[in-house]
Amino acid sequence: MTPEQYELVEIIGLNLFFAAIFFFIGMAIKDVLNKGDVPLYGKVFVWLVLFLGCFGFLAKGLIQVYWEMNGLA
Repeated sequence: MTPEQYELVEIIGLNLFFAAIFFFIGMAIKDVLNKGDVPLYGKVFVWLVLFLGCFGFLAKGLIQVYWEMNGLA
């Protein structure tokens, strides 16, 4: 394999790892919220924070791809 192919595999693997981590964090938070009798306001706030974290991660990736396509990075 060429170094470019290794880099591509590393990037894909890292992105899949982060997706799995976000999934497991979400499942753990869901379990804690259900067992802790958290009010609706608290649940909404927790899920909003989790969503914004995921959204920030995705936005960073899209911005990075955009910059690389335009030769800015």
